[in-house]
Amino acid sequence: MGTFEWIALLAIALLVVSRLIQKKGIQNITVQEAKEKIHEKNVQCIDVRTPREYKAFNRPQFKNIPLNELPNKLSTLDKNKEIVLICQSGMRSARAAKLLSRQGFKSIYNVKGGMNAWH
Repeated sequence: MGTFEWIALLAIALLVVSRLIQKKGIQNITVQEAKEKIHEKNVQCIDVRTPREYKAFNRPQFKNIPLNELPNKLSTLDKNKEIVLICQSGMRSARAAKLLSRQGFKSIYNVKGGMNAWH
């Protein structure tokens, strides 16, 4: 293999590894860990489901900011506070966590299994 092939192989390997490594500042937590964390003082709790989903079943500690509205609501969140994110299954909140991480938020917690696991 020539130099170009080695560089290409290394670039691909780095890309794969970076996709597998969790984003810095994002932690997946269990429902039980979330239940403990939401009562701490320095925590913002955000439910990124639709208003209809939120109305059907929610936890009062969580403020409803749907995922599609989150980019426009970043100024309402404090980057110095921890953020606990939840959705129905954990997928949308994982996307929200990545968005917040890219915007400079440092302590982000994604609830594994979302509200499905909360029942």
